[in-house]
Amino acid sequence: MEPATSSPTGRGARRGGSVTSHDVARLAGLSQSTVSRALRNDPRVSEATRLRVQAAAGELGYVPNVTARNLVLRETRMVGMVVTDMRNLYYPNLIAPFHEELAAHGYRMVLFTEQVAGEQAPLLLQSLVDRGVDGAVLVTPTLDSPLPGELARQKLPFVYLTREAEGVAADAVVIDDALGASLVAAEIVRLGHRRIGAIFGPTNTSTGVHRERGFRAGLRAAGIELPDEVVRRGEYVDATGFSAMQELMALDSPPTVVACCSDLVAVGVVNAARALGLRVPEDVSVTGWDDLPLAAWETFRLTTVHVPMNDMAHAAARLLVERIEASIAPPPRRVLFEPRLVPRATLAPPSPAGDGSAPPARPRRPSRGR
Repeated sequence: MEPATSSPTGRGARRGGSVTSHDVARLAGLSQSTVSRALRNDPRVSEATRLRVQAAAGELGYVPNVTARNLVLRETRMVGMVVTDMRNLYYPNLIAPFHEELAAHGYRMVLFTEQVAGEQAPLLLQSLVDRGVDGAVLVTPTLDSPLPGELARQKLPFVYLTREAEGVAADAVVIDDALGASLVAAEIVRLGHRRIGAIFGPTNTSTGVHRERGFRAGLRAAGIELPDEVVRRGEYVDATGFSAMQELMALDSPPTVVACCSDLVAVGVVNAARALGLRVPEDVSVTGWDDLPLAAWETFRLTTVHVPMNDMAHAAARLLVERIEASIAPPPRRVLFEPRLVPRATLAPPSPAGDGSAPPARPRRPSRGR
């Protein structure tokens, strides 16, 4: 039962006590759950029903007291989203759908961007507790992040979204990184590339580890190994791609294709190729990962791996709300989404000079810095 601060003043007010949402429901001829959703502007409630509830609440003089309700139920209906690297444009694409799904369930979102590594994890945990969140979604944990363990000890519900940590089981919504990377490898081989370069993500992230593993497995299935000299690793930002591309193209036998761990890294690679006087894909092919909106721009037309960010964010929000509201906590659940390859213009067969018989011409040095 929801407490109220107002006194019953309307014609239908009951005597001798404060008005509740149950009174509003009876007067409106609706269920109490429908009234609660209408009062918090749940988008699933029609405008006609919302007006009907508002009219009944006005007649009874009912004003919901959110603070009192939270004290009684020991909840704030706020959820924290923890993102540690806002430079990656992938993560802002998760915020809107996550917020949308939470709002449909009557929750609000608070964004936390603090670093969670090492000794800073307790500070972030305290920040989450101080804000009184009912749960959290972890978007960018490293494999060894101490935060999941701290949240588990505090019995604060949380969900992994896109990345997972090691040693702490929890609800997770992730993409099949190994499968997506193997699809890229198979397409690169099918087109005839044999000198293949790769820029993988950090080795302390589940995405970095699984994508590298899947890509190597895909090449190995075709009898191709990936030498260390054509492999680079780094953060999921364009600067990683730009510097790595310069190094790869300076090799005596530069690769004819560079597979990247993210679209932003691929954008850096394309920029570096143009600075070196190379054409994409005529001189060197490039692939990305994520299928960010910019990947489809005419400027890039990037061949990439599609990640259903919208669906994943909605799924994570639903899992978190279910866990917060469950009377008996369910075992950890893992929702695995399937990636798909999106062919565009940056991946093509190698040029005759780069078909494996002879190295392509060495590119010119860039005339100016990035």
